[in-house]
Amino acid sequence: MSLLYLFFLSSGLFLGWSLGANDVSNIFGAAVGSKMLKFKTAAMIASVFIVIGAVFGGSGTTQTLTKLGEVNALAGSFMVALSAALTVYFMAKTGLTTSTSQAIVGGIIGWNLYAGQTTDLSVLFKIMTGWVLCPLFSGLIAIALYFGLKSFLKKMHMHILRQDEYLRIGLILAGAFCTYALGANNIANVMGVFVDSAPFQPVDFGLLRLNSEQILFLLGAIAISVGVFTYSHKVMATVGNHLMKMSPFVAFVIVLSQALVLFMFSSSGLRDFLHFCGLPALPLVPVSSTQAVIGAVLGIGLIKGGRGVNWSIISRIVAGWLTTPLATMIICFISLFFLENVFQQVVFVK
Repeated sequence: MSLLYLFFLSSGLFLGWSLGANDVSNIFGAAVGSKMLKFKTAAMIASVFIVIGAVFGGSGTTQTLTKLGEVNALAGSFMVALSAALTVYFMAKTGLTTSTSQAIVGGIIGWNLYAGQTTDLSVLFKIMTGWVLCPLFSGLIAIALYFGLKSFLKKMHMHILRQDEYLRIGLILAGAFCTYALGANNIANVMGVFVDSAPFQPVDFGLLRLNSEQILFLLGAIAISVGVFTYSHKVMATVGNHLMKMSPFVAFVIVLSQALVLFMFSSSGLRDFLHFCGLPALPLVPVSSTQAVIGAVLGIGLIKGGRGVNWSIISRIVAGWLTTPLATMIICFISLFFLENVFQQVVFVK
Protein backbone atom coordinates (compact mmCIF):
# COMPACT_ATOMS: atom_id res chain seq x y z
CA MET A 1 0.00 0.00 0.00
CA SER A 2 1.55 3.29 -1.13
CA LEU A 3 1.99 6.38 0.99
CA LEU A 4 -0.06 8.29 -1.58
CA TYR A 5 -3.03 5.97 -0.99
CA LEU A 6 -2.67 6.38 2.77
CA PHE A 7 -2.67 10.17 2.36
CA PHE A 8 -5.83 10.12 0.27
CA LEU A 9 -7.46 7.61 2.62
CA SER A 10 -6.81 9.99 5.53
CA SER A 11 -9.90 12.04 4.64
CA GLY A 12 -12.08 8.96 5.02
CA LEU A 13 -10.44 8.23 8.36
CA PHE A 14 -11.07 11.83 9.40
CA LEU A 15 -14.71 11.41 8.40
CA GLY A 16 -14.84 8.23 10.47
CA TRP A 17 -13.41 10.12 13.42
CA SER A 18 -16.04 12.84 12.94
CA LEU A 19 -18.80 10.23 12.77
CA GLY A 20 -17.62 8.69 16.03
CA ALA A 21 -17.45 12.10 17.68
CA ASN A 22 -20.93 12.96 16.44
CA ASP A 23 -23.22 10.00 15.82
CA VAL A 24 -22.47 7.72 18.77
CA SER A 25 -23.79 10.49 21.01
CA ASN A 26 -27.20 9.75 19.50
CA ILE A 27 -27.04 6.22 20.86
CA PHE A 28 -25.46 6.57 24.27
CA GLY A 29 -26.22 10.24 24.97
CA ALA A 30 -29.52 9.31 26.60
CA ALA A 31 -27.90 6.62 28.77
CA VAL A 32 -24.96 8.83 29.81
CA GLY A 33 -27.22 11.84 30.30
CA SER A 34 -29.56 9.85 32.58
CA LYS A 35 -26.53 8.71 34.66
CA MET A 36 -27.23 5.04 33.94
CA LEU A 37 -23.89 4.52 32.20
CA LYS A 38 -20.47 6.09 32.58
CA PHE A 39 -18.99 7.63 29.45
CA LYS A 40 -15.99 5.28 29.38
CA THR A 41 -18.26 2.22 29.58
CA ALA A 42 -20.44 3.53 26.77
CA ALA A 43 -17.40 4.34 24.62
CA MET A 44 -15.92 0.86 25.07
CA ILE A 45 -19.18 -0.91 24.18
CA ALA A 46 -19.67 1.36 21.18
CA SER A 47 -16.16 0.78 19.83
CA VAL A 48 -16.37 -3.01 19.94
CA PHE A 49 -19.76 -3.31 18.28
CA ILE A 50 -19.16 -0.62 15.66
CA VAL A 51 -16.19 -2.64 14.43
CA ILE A 52 -18.23 -5.85 14.30
CA GLY A 53 -21.12 -4.18 12.48
CA ALA A 54 -18.90 -2.37 9.98
CA VAL A 55 -16.76 -5.37 9.05
CA PHE A 56 -19.52 -7.99 8.82
CA GLY A 57 -22.62 -5.98 7.90
CA GLY A 58 -21.49 -2.94 5.94
CA SER A 59 -21.69 -4.11 2.34
CA GLY A 60 -25.42 -3.59 1.76
CA THR A 61 -25.59 0.19 2.19
CA THR A 62 -22.23 0.62 0.46
CA GLN A 63 -23.64 -0.87 -2.75
CA THR A 64 -26.52 1.62 -2.72
CA LEU A 65 -24.29 4.63 -2.05
CA THR A 66 -21.85 3.79 -4.85
CA LYS A 67 -24.78 3.70 -7.30
CA LEU A 68 -25.47 7.37 -6.51
CA GLY A 69 -22.12 8.31 -8.02
CA GLU A 70 -19.16 6.09 -8.84
CA VAL A 71 -16.25 8.31 -7.82
CA ASN A 72 -13.63 6.95 -10.21
CA ALA A 73 -10.47 8.77 -9.12
CA LEU A 74 -8.67 8.44 -5.79
CA ALA A 75 -8.11 12.20 -5.44
CA GLY A 76 -11.83 12.72 -6.06
CA SER A 77 -12.70 10.20 -3.33
CA PHE A 78 -10.34 12.05 -1.01
CA MET A 79 -12.10 15.37 -1.54
CA VAL A 80 -15.62 13.93 -1.28
CA ALA A 81 -14.79 12.41 2.10
CA LEU A 82 -12.85 15.48 3.27
CA SER A 83 -15.72 17.84 2.39
CA ALA A 84 -18.17 15.67 4.35
CA ALA A 85 -15.75 15.38 7.27
CA LEU A 86 -15.22 19.14 7.51
CA THR A 87 -18.97 19.77 7.53
CA VAL A 88 -19.61 17.16 10.23
CA TYR A 89 -16.62 18.32 12.28
CA PHE A 90 -17.67 21.96 12.41
CA MET A 91 -21.22 20.96 13.34
CA ALA A 92 -19.92 18.69 16.09
CA LYS A 93 -17.65 21.46 17.37
CA THR A 94 -20.73 23.51 18.16
CA GLY A 95 -22.03 20.67 20.34
CA LEU A 96 -24.89 19.89 17.94
CA THR A 97 -25.35 16.73 15.93
CA THR A 98 -25.68 16.51 12.16
CA SER A 99 -26.07 13.77 9.57
CA THR A 100 -22.98 12.07 8.17
CA SER A 101 -25.25 10.34 5.65
CA GLN A 102 -26.46 13.66 4.30
CA ALA A 103 -22.93 15.08 4.27
CA ILE A 104 -21.48 12.26 2.14
CA VAL A 105 -24.44 12.38 -0.25
CA GLY A 106 -23.88 16.12 -0.68
CA GLY A 107 -20.19 15.44 -1.37
CA ILE A 108 -20.95 12.79 -3.99
CA ILE A 109 -23.42 15.09 -5.75
CA GLY A 110 -20.78 17.84 -5.70
CA TRP A 111 -18.31 15.45 -7.37
CA ASN A 112 -20.95 14.41 -9.94
CA LEU A 113 -21.55 18.06 -10.85
CA TYR A 114 -17.85 18.84 -11.18
CA ALA A 115 -17.09 15.69 -13.17
CA GLY A 116 -20.09 16.15 -15.43
CA GLN A 117 -21.53 12.84 -14.29
CA THR A 118 -25.26 12.19 -14.03
CA THR A 119 -26.62 11.73 -10.53
CA ASP A 120 -28.90 8.69 -10.46
CA LEU A 121 -32.12 10.35 -9.33
CA SER A 122 -33.82 7.04 -8.56
CA VAL A 123 -31.05 6.17 -6.11
CA LEU A 124 -31.11 9.69 -4.67
CA PHE A 125 -34.87 9.41 -4.20
CA LYS A 126 -34.40 6.05 -2.47
CA ILE A 127 -31.84 7.55 -0.09
CA MET A 128 -33.97 10.63 0.61
CA THR A 129 -36.97 8.40 1.25
CA GLY A 130 -34.89 6.71 3.93
CA TRP A 131 -34.19 10.12 5.50
CA VAL A 132 -37.95 10.75 5.75
CA LEU A 133 -38.93 7.29 6.93
CA CYS A 134 -36.12 7.01 9.48
CA PRO A 135 -37.40 9.59 12.02
CA LEU A 136 -41.01 8.65 11.30
CA PHE A 137 -40.45 4.96 12.03
CA SER A 138 -38.27 5.79 15.02
CA GLY A 139 -41.02 7.93 16.52
CA LEU A 140 -43.71 5.31 15.93
CA ILE A 141 -41.55 2.51 17.34
CA ALA A 142 -40.69 4.66 20.38
CA ILE A 143 -44.38 5.28 21.07
CA ALA A 144 -45.21 1.57 20.75
CA LEU A 145 -42.30 0.56 22.99
CA TYR A 146 -43.15 3.23 25.55
CA PHE A 147 -46.72 2.03 26.06
CA GLY A 148 -45.89 -1.68 25.71
CA LEU A 149 -42.96 -1.71 28.14
CA LYS A 150 -44.70 0.61 30.59
CA SER A 151 -47.67 -1.75 30.71
CA PHE A 152 -45.35 -4.74 31.15
CA LEU A 153 -43.43 -3.14 34.03
CA LYS A 154 -46.66 -2.15 35.75
CA LYS A 155 -47.89 -5.74 35.64
CA MET A 156 -44.58 -7.00 37.04
CA HIS A 157 -44.91 -4.89 40.24
CA MET A 158 -41.13 -4.61 40.32
CA HIS A 159 -39.24 -2.72 43.02
CA ILE A 160 -37.81 0.55 41.76
CA LEU A 161 -34.21 -0.48 42.47
CA ARG A 162 -34.62 -3.78 40.66
CA GLN A 163 -36.30 -1.97 37.78
CA ASP A 164 -33.39 0.48 37.49
CA GLU A 165 -30.90 -2.40 37.41
CA TYR A 166 -32.80 -4.14 34.62
CA LEU A 167 -33.04 -0.87 32.72
CA ARG A 168 -29.28 -0.37 33.02
CA ILE A 169 -28.70 -3.86 31.59
CA GLY A 170 -31.24 -3.07 28.89
CA LEU A 171 -29.42 0.15 27.99
CA ILE A 172 -26.15 -1.75 27.62
CA LEU A 173 -27.71 -4.44 25.40
CA ALA A 174 -29.71 -1.96 23.33
CA GLY A 175 -26.65 0.27 22.97
CA ALA A 176 -24.55 -2.66 21.79
CA PHE A 177 -27.21 -3.62 19.26
CA CYS A 178 -27.56 -0.01 18.13
CA THR A 179 -23.83 0.58 17.65
CA TYR A 180 -23.61 -2.68 15.68
CA ALA A 181 -26.39 -1.37 13.43
CA LEU A 182 -24.68 2.04 13.20
CA GLY A 183 -21.43 0.42 12.06
CA ALA A 184 -23.26 -1.70 9.49
CA ASN A 185 -25.34 1.20 8.20
CA ASN A 186 -22.90 4.12 8.27
CA ILE A 187 -19.53 2.59 7.32
CA ALA A 188 -20.61 3.25 3.73
CA ASN A 189 -20.51 6.97 4.50
CA VAL A 190 -16.94 6.70 5.75
CA MET A 191 -15.31 4.27 3.31
CA GLY A 192 -17.79 3.72 0.48
CA VAL A 193 -16.07 6.09 -1.96
CA PHE A 194 -12.75 4.24 -1.47
CA VAL A 195 -13.99 0.69 -2.09
CA ASP A 196 -13.18 0.59 -5.83
CA SER A 197 -9.59 1.75 -5.25
CA ALA A 198 -8.78 -0.33 -2.16
CA PRO A 199 -5.36 -2.04 -2.67
CA PHE A 200 -5.67 -4.56 0.17
CA GLN A 201 -5.19 -8.29 -0.27
CA PRO A 202 -7.53 -10.71 1.55
CA VAL A 203 -6.31 -11.75 4.99
CA ASP A 204 -6.98 -15.26 6.30
CA PHE A 205 -7.10 -15.77 10.07
CA GLY A 206 -8.10 -19.43 9.84
CA LEU A 207 -11.73 -19.36 10.94
CA LEU A 208 -12.04 -15.75 9.82
CA ARG A 209 -11.22 -14.35 6.38
CA LEU A 210 -11.42 -10.65 5.58
CA ASN A 211 -11.63 -9.49 1.98
CA SER A 212 -10.31 -6.17 0.66
CA GLU A 213 -13.55 -4.32 1.37
CA GLN A 214 -13.75 -5.65 4.94
CA ILE A 215 -10.16 -4.57 5.69
CA LEU A 216 -11.06 -1.08 4.47
CA PHE A 217 -14.16 -1.12 6.68
CA LEU A 218 -12.06 -2.25 9.64
CA LEU A 219 -9.79 0.79 9.26
CA GLY A 220 -12.82 3.06 9.03
CA ALA A 221 -14.40 1.48 12.11
CA ILE A 222 -11.21 1.99 14.12
CA ALA A 223 -11.27 5.67 13.13
CA ILE A 224 -14.89 5.88 14.31
CA SER A 225 -13.87 4.33 17.64
CA VAL A 226 -11.11 6.90 18.09
CA GLY A 227 -13.69 9.64 17.51
CA VAL A 228 -15.92 8.11 20.19
CA PHE A 229 -13.19 8.22 22.83
CA THR A 230 -11.68 11.59 21.97
CA TYR A 231 -14.57 13.92 21.19
CA SER A 232 -18.08 12.49 21.64
CA HIS A 233 -18.53 13.39 25.31
CA LYS A 234 -19.53 17.00 24.54
CA VAL A 235 -22.18 16.00 22.01
CA MET A 236 -23.50 13.30 24.37
CA ALA A 237 -24.20 16.06 26.86
CA THR A 238 -26.33 17.89 24.29
CA VAL A 239 -28.35 14.81 23.35
CA GLY A 240 -28.56 13.41 26.86
CA ASN A 241 -29.47 16.51 28.82
CA HIS A 242 -30.64 19.34 26.58
CA LEU A 243 -33.07 17.88 24.03
CA MET A 244 -35.38 16.47 26.70
CA LYS A 245 -35.04 15.46 30.32
CA MET A 246 -34.97 11.65 30.24
CA SER A 247 -35.69 9.05 32.84
CA PRO A 248 -33.75 5.77 32.53
CA PHE A 249 -36.90 4.17 31.12
CA VAL A 250 -37.29 6.79 28.38
CA ALA A 251 -33.57 6.56 27.62
CA PHE A 252 -33.92 2.79 27.07
CA VAL A 253 -36.94 3.26 24.78
CA ILE A 254 -35.07 5.84 22.67
CA VAL A 255 -31.92 3.72 22.31
CA LEU A 256 -33.90 0.59 21.38
CA SER A 257 -35.98 2.54 18.86
CA GLN A 258 -32.81 3.77 17.14
CA ALA A 259 -31.34 0.27 17.10
CA LEU A 260 -34.38 -1.22 15.40
CA VAL A 261 -34.59 1.54 12.78
CA LEU A 262 -30.87 1.42 11.88
CA PHE A 263 -31.05 -2.38 11.66
CA MET A 264 -34.09 -2.22 9.37
CA PHE A 265 -32.21 -0.02 6.88
CA SER A 266 -28.96 -2.01 6.91
CA SER A 267 -29.74 -5.73 7.25
CA SER A 268 -29.46 -7.74 4.06
CA GLY A 269 -30.73 -10.78 5.96
CA LEU A 270 -33.92 -8.99 7.03
CA ARG A 271 -34.48 -7.72 3.49
CA ASP A 272 -34.06 -11.20 1.99
CA PHE A 273 -36.35 -12.73 4.63
CA LEU A 274 -39.11 -10.20 3.92
CA HIS A 275 -38.77 -10.78 0.17
CA PHE A 276 -38.97 -14.54 0.77
CA CYS A 277 -42.22 -14.00 2.68
CA GLY A 278 -43.59 -11.84 -0.12
CA LEU A 279 -43.46 -8.70 2.02
CA PRO A 280 -42.06 -5.27 1.09
CA ALA A 281 -38.64 -4.43 2.50
CA LEU A 282 -36.99 -1.13 3.27
CA PRO A 283 -34.13 -0.02 0.99
CA LEU A 284 -30.60 -0.65 2.23
CA VAL A 285 -29.52 2.98 2.49
CA PRO A 286 -27.35 4.91 4.93
CA VAL A 287 -29.67 6.75 7.31
CA SER A 288 -28.96 9.21 10.06
CA SER A 289 -28.81 8.12 13.68
CA THR A 290 -29.40 11.81 14.39
CA GLN A 291 -32.74 11.64 12.64
CA ALA A 292 -33.52 8.40 14.46
CA VAL A 293 -32.90 9.86 17.90
CA ILE A 294 -34.80 13.06 17.13
CA GLY A 295 -37.73 11.02 15.83
CA ALA A 296 -37.76 8.92 19.01
CA VAL A 297 -37.47 12.00 21.26
CA LEU A 298 -40.31 13.72 19.42
CA GLY A 299 -42.44 10.58 19.60
CA ILE A 300 -42.05 10.37 23.38
CA GLY A 301 -42.38 14.14 23.74
CA LEU A 302 -45.62 14.29 21.76
CA ILE A 303 -47.37 11.60 23.80
CA LYS A 304 -46.46 13.67 26.85
CA GLY A 305 -48.05 16.74 25.31
CA GLY A 306 -44.77 18.24 24.12
CA ARG A 307 -43.72 19.07 27.67
CA GLY A 308 -40.01 18.93 28.44
CA VAL A 309 -38.84 18.95 24.81
CA ASN A 310 -36.34 21.69 23.98
CA TRP A 311 -37.88 22.79 20.70
CA SER A 312 -35.25 25.49 20.16
CA ILE A 313 -32.38 22.98 19.97
CA ILE A 314 -34.43 20.61 17.84
CA SER A 315 -35.22 23.38 15.36
CA ARG A 316 -31.50 24.21 15.10
CA ILE A 317 -30.66 20.55 14.47
CA VAL A 318 -33.36 20.28 11.78
CA ALA A 319 -31.89 23.39 10.14
CA GLY A 320 -28.55 21.57 10.15
CA TRP A 321 -30.14 18.66 8.30
CA LEU A 322 -31.21 21.02 5.53
CA THR A 323 -27.90 22.86 5.22
CA THR A 324 -25.54 19.87 5.63
CA PRO A 325 -25.87 18.33 2.12
CA LEU A 326 -25.93 21.73 0.42
CA ALA A 327 -22.85 22.97 2.30
CA THR A 328 -20.94 19.77 1.61
CA MET A 329 -21.83 19.86 -2.08
CA ILE A 330 -20.54 23.45 -2.44
CA ILE A 331 -17.35 22.76 -0.45
CA CYS A 332 -16.64 19.64 -2.51
CA PHE A 333 -17.23 21.37 -5.86
CA ILE A 334 -14.95 24.31 -5.05
CA SER A 335 -12.27 22.11 -3.47
CA LEU A 336 -12.17 19.80 -6.50
CA PHE A 337 -11.41 22.82 -8.67
CA PHE A 338 -8.40 23.73 -6.53
CA LEU A 339 -7.24 20.14 -6.23
CA GLU A 340 -7.27 19.70 -9.99
CA ASN A 341 -6.01 23.10 -11.13
CA VAL A 342 -3.65 24.12 -8.33
CA PHE A 343 -2.31 20.76 -7.14
CA GLN A 344 -2.58 19.06 -10.54
CA GLN A 345 -4.42 15.99 -9.25
CA VAL A 346 -6.74 13.80 -11.33
CA VAL A 347 -10.08 14.12 -9.57
CA PHE A 348 -12.18 12.27 -12.13
CA VAL A 349 -11.69 10.01 -15.14
CA LYS A 350 -13.73 10.78 -18.24
